[in-house]
Amino acid sequence: MATAKTAPAKKRTPNAAFLKELTPSAELAAIVGSTPLPRTEVTKKIWEYIKANNLQDAAQRRVIVADTKLKAVIGKDKVDMFELTKLVNQHLK
Repeated sequence: MATAKTAPAKKRTPNAAFLKELTPSAELAAIVGSTPLPRTEVTKKIWEYIKANNLQDAAQRRVIVADTKLKAVIGKDKVDMFELTKLVNQHLK
């Protein structure tokens, strides 16, 4: 049996929109810092904050229970993790 040679996999290049540095609002800056960051880093820092402060619901890990800082960003007491990104993006310019 002859095996077909496949071309080496191309390295994926990230979308430039994700790498553009954005300035967080004052409410978001309380969590991620005030320096401009790409969206990917903002998401990482928010999850670091959520895990460090034990803000995930114990029974439903998808649900984030907001403390005072996070509530200023999301505007709710609880939010689904899939909705979190949408709400955080409103605080980036």
